[in-house]
Amino acid sequence: MFDFLQKNGASMELAELIVELSRACAGISNAIVHTSTGKAGTQNVYGEDQLALDVQAENILENHLKSCPFVAAIGSEELDDLIHVRDDGKYTVVHDPLDGSSLVNVNMAVGTIVGIYEGSDLIGRTAREQVAALYVVYGPRTTLVLTVGDGVHEFLLLDDVWKYEGELSLGGDKAYFAPGNLRATKERDDYFALICEFMKEQYTLRYSGGMVPDINHILKKGSGVFLYPGMPSAPDGKLRLLFECGPMAMIMEQAGGSASNGEIDILDIKVKDLTQITPILIGSKKEVSRAASALS
Repeated sequence: MFDFLQKNGASMELAELIVELSRACAGISNAIVHTSTGKAGTQNVYGEDQLALDVQAENILENHLKSCPFVAAIGSEELDDLIHVRDDGKYTVVHDPLDGSSLVNVNMAVGTIVGIYEGSDLIGRTAREQVAALYVVYGPRTTLVLTVGDGVHEFLLLDDVWKYEGELSLGGDKAYFAPGNLRATKERDDYFALICEFMKEQYTLRYSGGMVPDINHILKKGSGVFLYPGMPSAPDGKLRLLFECGPMAMIMEQAGGSASNGEIDILDIKVKDLTQITPILIGSKKEVSRAASALS
């Protein structure tokens, strides 16, 4: 993986960091198989009950990142502030250690999401400033999808080694939709109408309840849209800008798609707070544009 990253434009330091992250995610893959799916008895910064796996995934990532000499700071969905690692570090790494963890006990796919920024201060910046982004799918197979600003590439974990599988890009013509926050249809007639239009036009429903597997499906199939709009009672939805939406937006744009909050690109939203949330419409450009227009 290191040689591949350098050939695709990553610096030595960035390549080393991504390789360390890949080792951490291989460890999380193993932990998912061997760790209890019960609750840890703790809550994260958003007041959500943590599973034992949430805590273990967080610890695995933190330990690997602290051992990397190029990490200045770490931000996690599970924490309320950045962890400052070293003054001479070059990168800040933000992550959702186990996206969709509530799906583990029903044996559905879950994932890890990571974004990488140069420097140690994130406030006032945008996700467009990321130098790399990746996610990992823990399903029947464990795969890692990444970009360092030169397309989107997939790796498969085989016998603890990441094997390059190929490039992912959008351009398919099949119509898939993954409608998150369906509760919003009770408060938003426009969202209800859009979902009905998709069904009447015989779009194929592919929604698992996890952002990672659903966006991975869009990238693997080459088309589709993932929707998580806000609603009057929760105008900004619930998905986190830094830890989920920003990295996924970079990956999707590099694959030829787009991501919007309904008004502007996700990549252009300024970070005001580490816990900032945003609505998101992400996938094929045509489908994102259609959704943004319908929900405006």
